[in-house]
Amino acid sequence: MRWLGHATTLIADRGTVVLTDPVLTPRVAHLRRRRGLPPTGPHVFDPDVVVLSHLHADHTHLPSLRMIADDVPIVVPRRAPDAVPALRAVGSRLIEVEPGDTVQIGGVTIRAVPAAHDGRRWRRGPHTTAALGYVVSGDSQTYFAGDTDVYPDLGQWVAHADLALLPVGGWGPTLGAGHMDPQRAVLAAQTIGARRTVPIHYGTLWPIGMDSVRPGKFFGPGADFVRRARRDGLDVCELLPGDYLGGQFRT
Repeated sequence: MRWLGHATTLIADRGTVVLTDPVLTPRVAHLRRRRGLPPTGPHVFDPDVVVLSHLHADHTHLPSLRMIADDVPIVVPRRAPDAVPALRAVGSRLIEVEPGDTVQIGGVTIRAVPAAHDGRRWRRGPHTTAALGYVVSGDSQTYFAGDTDVYPDLGQWVAHADLALLPVGGWGPTLGAGHMDPQRAVLAAQTIGARRTVPIHYGTLWPIGMDSVRPGKFFGPGADFVRRARRDGLDVCELLPGDYLGGQFRT
């Protein structure tokens, strides 16, 4: 896999490349990319499939989706195109799913699982679309959590993942409900029996003009997670935006 920053990752398995929650630009509204350059390289703009975990703009980023090849299928939460009609214009192959649904793309199966997070596009909008996570299964099983907190039956939906991509922070000096901090992410890794975990969703985006406000919330969550996880005997790896885990993808 390759971490491209925030919740954007590339997962390669059985010759199939999955791109998660693509943010490929220097800015997202009032947030700027504070660490790492906008992603480039193999499969960033032409993966085999895109998966979107929920409709918040730092996960469903329309300008970034417009940068991806038109024929790439996009897996989205059920009723997402009704909540964000502009999605229909950025993808000719939208696949709507809900927890338990599976989609076969190339050599992998993508299974939607629940997420404990507000799935709405706007905070005051109607609750019509749920947030999701995804399990990508091929030769290995990779859990992409998107944005979520630990929920009671997480271990039943996701078990014995070979690789878990878990959010450990956010994009601002505070972290609201429906998120994991490093301590909760350790609990999540233990709950699903992850063989290896990579922390994501931190250390990339930050509000413009707020670099001096609680900088530890930007740089610190990944290292904090690694320290806590290793203390509990977990196999973890902290990456920088743009880094690969397991070698670079073939072009």
